[in-house]
Amino acid sequence: MKFYEQRILPASRQMKDLEKAVASPYEYLVLLDVHIAQLKHACSIVQQANKKLFLHIDLIQGLQSDAHATEYLCQEYRPFGILSTKSSVIQKAKQKGVIAVQRIFLIDNSALEKSCKLLESTQPDVIEVLPGGMPSVIRKVKARTNLPILAGGFISTSEDVRLALEAGAEAVTTSNKRLWTECEKKVIDNVYNFN
Repeated sequence: MKFYEQRILPASRQMKDLEKAVASPYEYLVLLDVHIAQLKHACSIVQQANKKLFLHIDLIQGLQSDAHATEYLCQEYRPFGILSTKSSVIQKAKQKGVIAVQRIFLIDNSALEKSCKLLESTQPDVIEVLPGGMPSVIRKVKARTNLPILAGGFISTSEDVRLALEAGAEAVTTSNKRLWTECEKKVIDNVYNFN
């Protein structure tokens, strides 16, 4: 999956950050920590701006992240994508025609092996690799899965972004607003290419 050459996906942890992301030229946005009571408003402002929202279901407060909650979110809020670490969520999102992003945490080779087996069974549309500040690991995951990769976590500089993209990530998810701004001009000038 290509994010239309968008190489940064702003990830918002608060409503004020989401509002800033909506006002930016970025089309694809990620909503992390949110309370269920704020979800309708959050989805509404994103949809009104004709942007595409990925919801991290595991971090929605007041909602259990399972297949039933996924079905509810897909029917009620119609996100562009769902992020989760849970197999049942990924499978239900795919069933509902929503982009399914399997989040994997890679702390050692054993975690990599377990994650690759999980990915074989869930068959997500996209993988989010955490921490994303490890280019050699991104290369390994890309070679093993050949799935589109988002790199997230421990991305703090433009150099980190460049290295993750060169290693094979399609894009980087980050809540670092400084990186949003640094890379925003590249979006506007349509020269958004770190490779």
